[in-house]
Amino acid sequence: MKIQYSCGSMRHILSTIFLVIGLGFSSPNSEAEDSSATQKALEAALPAPAVSPSPSTDASVQIATDKSKVSVLGYHDFAHRQAATEMLLPTPTFREQLQEIKDRGLQVITMQQFLDWKHGNATLPAHSVLITIDDGWRTVYTHAYPILKEFGYPFTIYLYSDFIDTGSRSLTTKMLKEMMEHGATIGSHSTSHPYPSKVKAAQEKGPNAYQTFLKGELIKSKEFLENHFGKNITTYAYPGGYHTPEMYPVADQAGYQCLFTVKPGMVTKDSPNHTLPRHIILGTYPSSFERAMRFVAIDKEQQRLAKLRKAMAHPVLPRPGFAIDTRTPRIEVDLSGLENLDPESLVMRVAGFGKAPAVYDPESKTFSWQVQRPLRSPQCNVTVSWKHLEADSYEKPLDWTFLINRSNSYLPLRDQAPEPTEPAPAEQKPLVPAQPTLEKAESQT
Repeated sequence: MKIQYSCGSMRHILSTIFLVIGLGFSSPNSEAEDSSATQKALEAALPAPAVSPSPSTDASVQIATDKSKVSVLGYHDFAHRQAATEMLLPTPTFREQLQEIKDRGLQVITMQQFLDWKHGNATLPAHSVLITIDDGWRTVYTHAYPILKEFGYPFTIYLYSDFIDTGSRSLTTKMLKEMMEHGATIGSHSTSHPYPSKVKAAQEKGPNAYQTFLKGELIKSKEFLENHFGKNITTYAYPGGYHTPEMYPVADQAGYQCLFTVKPGMVTKDSPNHTLPRHIILGTYPSSFERAMRFVAIDKEQQRLAKLRKAMAHPVLPRPGFAIDTRTPRIEVDLSGLENLDPESLVMRVAGFGKAPAVYDPESKTFSWQVQRPLRSPQCNVTVSWKHLEADSYEKPLDWTFLINRSNSYLPLRDQAPEPTEPAPAEQKPLVPAQPTLEKAESQT
């Protein structure tokens, strides 16, 4: 039997994965989820109507002309005969998943193809897959690599530099170089794989100390990998998916082009490069792979979404008929083109909330409301009404509907773990276990 992860490290990994999968959970109804999970895929096939300029530069509503979608898969550890755990996948299951990708006719792309596409230098099929594997466990070489090589699939290994050549559980430099000659690329997974408690402790010491800590994890690891393997390291996977805004400028300084989280969702051309979604494949939750394969759109839904995309008399956010990646958006209408407005008459109504406490800004002439309680439906209708000065009756209201991309809002499926009630994990033990002898490890694999 293979040696298990320490209890502390497993608790952290699972709490992190389940938290991000669970965020935004509102209903276990599978039919509703099937509908919502396809919405953003459906809107990708539809042309955008002519609309007025947006009243802000909110990145959540920027619409890319390239409608390709990439499902990024994230694996960890593998075993031939050992029963599955959340972080450990039996190789027969792994083979079945790769076969399903092949049977669906999906192209498995290289990390370089992904980067070229994100930078606008290449095109991709409408649907494609990117395979990543975190940490650098030796079973990547002994168990997963032969199967990937058999299928001819490229993959990226995210390594933390403290866990290379460190014992019988870790990958060796020789193993990594062999895989890199046959379809593998590498990215950084930090220097020490710090858990949130360690990151927060560094953050509490002040901005200067935190910057030093971040540079040690993001920049030092990149420099080590580049010097050790002679390859340019351009991507990063956040350990446990935990990240803070202070990490982004450090990542830019280091030269990272794309950084991956553990939040499930499809990557589109306009997905923010600092927080790219990724489907973590959990050994005991088959739906984690099933949802990663949800590309297919429905013609009936395409027609419905086309009707929602309409030109507005005044710019609004979120845009009508388009999906956003948050369930607590800022709803806003720009009324700068309206003359003789009576600000006191303004009324915003939001489906599920009724009359919203929206605020009018006389300087920008915008009427807006920041949603505080998560929206529960896969779509949201908004109306805004007003009167002109000295008028007795209201004008025809603005009326529009936007969508919530619930696959990127991390709604769990029926067989996934429930939403944690406490997001902050307890203090964790180091990820790297005590190293047994090579003979003992091989006998237990």
